[in-house]
Amino acid sequence: MRISIIGCGYVGLTTGLALAETGNQVVLVDVVEEKLRAVEEGRSPFYEPGVDEMILKHRSSGALSTTTDLGRAVEGSDITFIAVGTPSREDGSMDDTFIISAAKEIGDALKTKDGRHVVVMKSTVVPGTTWNTIRPLIEENSGRKAGPLLGIAMCPEFLREGAAMHDSLHPDRVVIGTMEDETFEVLDRLFAPLDSRILRTDPTTAEMIKYASNSLLATKISFANELSRICERVGVDVYDVMEGVGMDSRISPQFLRAGVGFGGSCFPKDVSALRYLAREKGVPTPILDGVMENNEIQPGHLVQVAERTMGGLKDVKALVLGLAFKPDTDDVRFTRSLPVARHLSSLGARVAGHDPKATENFRKEAPPEMSFFDDHEEGLSWADVVFLVTEWPEYAAIEWERYPNIRAIFDGRRTIEPASVKDIAYWSMGSPLPEP
Repeated sequence: MRISIIGCGYVGLTTGLALAETGNQVVLVDVVEEKLRAVEEGRSPFYEPGVDEMILKHRSSGALSTTTDLGRAVEGSDITFIAVGTPSREDGSMDDTFIISAAKEIGDALKTKDGRHVVVMKSTVVPGTTWNTIRPLIEENSGRKAGPLLGIAMCPEFLREGAAMHDSLHPDRVVIGTMEDETFEVLDRLFAPLDSRILRTDPTTAEMIKYASNSLLATKISFANELSRICERVGVDVYDVMEGVGMDSRISPQFLRAGVGFGGSCFPKDVSALRYLAREKGVPTPILDGVMENNEIQPGHLVQVAERTMGGLKDVKALVLGLAFKPDTDDVRFTRSLPVARHLSSLGARVAGHDPKATENFRKEAPPEMSFFDDHEEGLSWADVVFLVTEWPEYAAIEWERYPNIRAIFDGRRTIEPASVKDIAYWSMGSPLPEP
């Protein structure tokens, strides 16, 4: 099939590569020429394992192309995916600016196109958006009605940054939300080569499935984090507790790893948007409110324990290891390293940071007095105290005995084994509190 994808970010690019891999012709559309230029040169515009290799493969085969001309891309395709950003506004609501613009342009392009065309919402949008906002805009601008000549669907993405390429090729489920049998049949054939479970539902239910999934995963993380603070006071290790809890087949061990909190482009944004939607409908959300409150407690808690243990952090050289919100990405959206760095700076510490991939992105939001090391070994030779915030593999492999200058390590992700640290004070979140 001929596929056009509006948006060349994590979702759009990896979805396009997966569809090219299964034998389709894919054109990527974006207004940011730098992104498209990167793809044309055979590289990803962001760091994501496996993406560069897939771009080179499908650029060489001719299955993947790029353009800034949305109208031309739509006219030359059978199916158009909308995969543009839906960021949070300050009040937590979803910013629909980009999806509305895309819908209008798609509608304009369909005015002169022959034959049936399917438009698929891939961006994460609040329930009701595809059918009540996007469909009318496309209908109005194209002169078509959803049905014989226009298919409308919502297919949410369930990608993990750092594993987005794998998840695009091997999804654990594909949700197809559409009101039309013909549209479902087309998308069923499109996704069939991915050999995944396919669920048919309506667009609004599909939208809610995405929000419910991410909110539940965020809830599991915040639950583990709240329990970790209780375990610290009781004198037991939350990881031992969650190992036993996760053995229950009704619960599973996934997303029960306590730590400094969740970040990224999905969990904070989606929980906030769902809370905002609930408030609009007059529905209280004490659980979701607690999820976000717990997530904001954790970075400060890590620093507070360090301050109490060290007897103060003024003028202490504090190295933050890990600036991306998780390993295998350069994404710093809602990274927990930022509030950690801000807390440290407010207490008078001399703060520096290191990340294998995300330093340049982090600089834009970092406290102005914060410095950075290109090599983590140089940072370790400088530091008095280390805060492990992102569990990059190279940090787990550090030979700590080489750095006698380091007085203490505060681990926000259970990155290293305590046994690997002999002569340095070590504390990991969720373990019994250290003596001051």
